[in-house]
Amino acid sequence: MKKMVMWVCSLAVAVSLAGCSASAKDAEKDQVLQALNECAVYASDVLLDSAGKSRCDYNMILGQWFPYEEPWHTGQIILGLVDAYRVTGNKHYLDAAERAGKWWIGLEIKDNPKLEGMVAATHGDSRGNDHIVFSTVSDGSHGLFELGKETGNETYTRVVTDAITWMLDNMYAPELGVCYDIVELKTGEVLKTDRDNLGLDLRPNTEGSPFYDAYLVTGEERFKDAHILLANSLIEKQTPEGAWMDYHPNDKEEGTFHPRFNLWYAESLLEAYELTKDRKYLEAAAKTARLYARAQRNDGTIYYDNYVDGRFDKGSICGSAVAFAGILWMRLAGYGYDEFVPNYERSAQWLLVNRYAQDHPDPNVRGAVVNTRYRNKKGRVWLTQRDVGTSFGLRFLAQYYTLKFGK
Repeated sequence: MKKMVMWVCSLAVAVSLAGCSASAKDAEKDQVLQALNECAVYASDVLLDSAGKSRCDYNMILGQWFPYEEPWHTGQIILGLVDAYRVTGNKHYLDAAERAGKWWIGLEIKDNPKLEGMVAATHGDSRGNDHIVFSTVSDGSHGLFELGKETGNETYTRVVTDAITWMLDNMYAPELGVCYDIVELKTGEVLKTDRDNLGLDLRPNTEGSPFYDAYLVTGEERFKDAHILLANSLIEKQTPEGAWMDYHPNDKEEGTFHPRFNLWYAESLLEAYELTKDRKYLEAAAKTARLYARAQRNDGTIYYDNYVDGRFDKGSICGSAVAFAGILWMRLAGYGYDEFVPNYERSAQWLLVNRYAQDHPDPNVRGAVVNTRYRNKKGRVWLTQRDVGTSFGLRFLAQYYTLKFGK
């Protein structure tokens, strides 16, 4: 009888603990879903303007929005909203993504035979609006592919594929293992010397994995070959720290590495692994992931300015790096790199608590993921809240939700 009572008591405790565990998991699930929805509403209703493009940088001192590489920033919002729609089924997010997608494909160049099929993805900011930049196209391209896949609208896929085809035909330099960076909008000339002091930077540009995506859509081997050749170039040019310090916006002399640039390359290496199953690409990506793991603070924060020797500057908080590194860490953990599980869990917790309040007095930031950038322009303090914290945050939250809770 005593054994029976003990067994019943033990069973009751086990059931109680199981109930608590289930309840805690449900609470976490609700918290992640709430964060995802709040970010998606902000991206849909605040970040995208009436034309459908990203408003980009919000100057918190002036209370004004300023454009910054609108094509790729808009493409990232599209990607985040498509991911949010796939998790939540909320059509409002997909409708907003389509509004942005229509703006993006409206950049297609039709009146210049030399640039026909390309998109007028000008950089803005320091490089002005007279020059198309490779990564300004490629960093937004994946969002268009995913939007075309989700909606079945082949126009999105056609326009972005045509642009990438133009880039392959005109900007890809396989003999050097790099891509040319800048095209003059008016003439269609690919700049091969830095005659205008634009910071011309030939590099193995796989940001956004455009040739990989074009291969998946078209099946054309030349796109696959280009992605693999550039991925091999990345491995050759990767420095021991796991970055690509010879290329802007890393600064080899100062020893600083950009908070997202190297992550783009590492993500593209994972796509090279998907094409080849050669683990050398995973190992190279993991080197980059370890660099960012060292940069992540115990509370999950990643700052904008980090040094390869482990130093960092607290002046700017880079929520987009927290999210993007988290995406890389999740993917690598899926390939068996369990060392990164604590890092992406820190990213998740950071993103859940580091968003502007829903009742914030300024509706321009209400619901955004914290992503500040401090600079000084002509003697004026320039403190911005950047859109990319939320767009990358959407991608992370959607993938994290699917990983932990399914759909």
